[in-house]
This record gives sequence, structure tokens and C-alpha cells, in this order.
Amino acid sequence: MAEPGYIIQERTPKKPAYPIRDELRGYLRRYRRERDLPVTYERLRDFHEAMPLVDADGKNTLWDTVVYRAEDMAAINEDLKRIYALLKVDGDFSVMQHLYIDRVDFCSFGNSMPFRVRIVNAYNENPDYFYVKKADASRVYGLELEHLLSPNRLNFLTHGNSLIEEHIAGIPGDVFIERWLSDPTLRPIRIAKELVKFNERCFIRLLGDMRSYNFVFVVTPDFESSQVRIRAMDFDQQSHHGRKNFYLPQFFKDNLPLVEFCTQHLHAKTAFQYQREEQTLMLQRAELAKARLDALLEAMAVDPIAPDEHVRQLREGLADHYESKDFLACPTMGALVRESLAKTRARIEHDASGHLPKL
Repeated sequence: MAEPGYIIQERTPKKPAYPIRDELRGYLRRYRRERDLPVTYERLRDFHEAMPLVDADGKNTLWDTVVYRAEDMAAINEDLKRIYALLKVDGDFSVMQHLYIDRVDFCSFGNSMPFRVRIVNAYNENPDYFYVKKADASRVYGLELEHLLSPNRLNFLTHGNSLIEEHIAGIPGDVFIERWLSDPTLRPIRIAKELVKFNERCFIRLLGDMRSYNFVFVVTPDFESSQVRIRAMDFDQQSHHGRKNFYLPQFFKDNLPLVEFCTQHLHAKTAFQYQREEQTLMLQRAELAKARLDALLEAMAVDPIAPDEHVRQLREGLADHYESKDFLACPTMGALVRESLAKTRARIEHDASGHLPKL
């Protein structure tokens, strides 16, 4: 990873929502992401009242708990259970009868203005969550690229202008930095390694705005210490911004403690090793899902999910970074993602042929 020095400090302007066009809609139907859903985003917007939701310490969160009219509540709750069944067990409602909807929360902060549904198992009171959001094409591309190219599988569904997402469990990055980064039970090298790999995944597939509150840490106990993985949980800025460094989490001010931690514990050659490991794994995943990934990028390559000036700025930045003019011929963000994957593969093949890599 590069030494910290050029940290992005400005807040992201609100990104417009891009409609799901026919090419993407066809892809979603083909791979059973587009389904007939009993509840839409607009239906949930018709709530009767809202009350601020507080955390365990009594502090206000960014969420409000919403209440629907008494005559509508039972039907909405039943239909939300059916959505959960579609998300988890392909619609087999027979195994969902013991669940109940405990709460529906609404957040007016951010681009997607989501609803968060808390659903509980009546037998053991174990809760789970899912989200209902306004559909946005760039976010859908981000979710699907995460599913295909990262080590994480994602369940989501679309229906018209509605998007259903499963909950991504983990410790929010800003909370991890504050409370866990110096935890003696976690090996520093594993945290640093995962940050390098996460940084590489975001850059190759052009997922932007990975400030600390937009990703989570998943800590898994192992027979020696614990393993750590970083997972993105916000995909609004998939291939939208024009600035190259916007796709490198290392350049965000919020992530500076992680970057300093990483440079403290990793030698440059070791960092390069972890970069190469993640590049190789991403390309292996791409090869395994080749037909599906090609279909997704074909739709993405004709989809205007960013202003033309952003595309021009980013392709110039990538052309300079990779020292390749091929990026300058890319007319869209989808074409840039495709070229980024191609250039990563070419670099690996070039280095494997016996040339020494640049450090």
C-alpha cells in the first residue's frame, strides 16, 4: 500500500439514483434476482407516524421506527415475511410460519433512504434483518460485482423500483478502529493483510467511497487467534466518481488509523504479496463465473451510471496508473471495470513470465 499523504477529505455529494434499464433488468430476470414481490418501497413509504429510535445507551440513532395504520399492519407484516422467505429459502413460506415482524425502521440519511425490517424467530427470539430500498442501477451493479468477484456471497432481489437486501453482519469500521484495533487478542498482521486485500478488491472492481462507516469487520475465532475479513456494506458509489483515489480506501481520512497500522506492521514486499494473492483470487472467481460476469459487464458497458465528465476523468487516471492508453478508449464505467480486470490479468501473466514486479 502507498504511504498516506493524499487523503480525500471532502464529503461525497449526494449521488442521483439511476433507473434499472432493460439490459440490466434482463440480466436480473435471467439470474432470478428480479422477482414479483408483495411489498414495494413505495408501499412502505405510506407509514402513519414515526418515532426516533435510540440505541442501548439511550442515544438517538439515524433511524426512526415507523407505524402503519391498524387496518394495514397485519397485511404488511405478512407480506414482509413472504419477502424474507423469498430472500432466504426461495419463497418456501412453510418454514417461515414461526417468524414475526418486530419492527420496521426508516432512515432518511444517505442516498437509498432505506427501510430496515427486524424479523424474529418466535421459538428462540433470534433476530435477523433485511432492507427495502429504492432501486438504483449503480448499487445493483455493485451488489452483483461483490457477489461474483469477492469472497462474499450476497442475497438481494429487485422488483420494479424496489430493492431488497440482506443484512451484512459485522463490526462497523469506525467502531472497529475505536474499540478493536488495539485488541491484544487480534494479530496485527492479519488486520493489515485484510486491509491490503480489501483495498485491492475495491480498486480493481471500482467500488468507491469505502470510508470506515461503509464497511464492516467480520472476526472469526480460529484455533490460533482469530481471522479477520473486511466486507463492504454500501454499494451506492459503484463506478460513479471520477477521481481514481476515490476507489482506494487507503486514501480516506476516516481510514488513516488503519493505513498507519498497516504500514507499521507490513513490509512492502509482504504487502505486494497480499495484493497479488487477492488479484489472483479475483481473477479465479471471474473465470468461474465467466458467462455471468460477461453478461453483467455487457449490460453495464451500455449503462450511463455516471456523468460523462466522471468517465473521462477516471479513464485518464486509470490510464496513468496502469501506464496504458487502452483505458482512454473506454466510453463508460462498465467498460472501465472490464478493462481494469483485463489489465490485472495481463500484469499477473507478465510477472509470471519471469519479469520482476514493480514495488
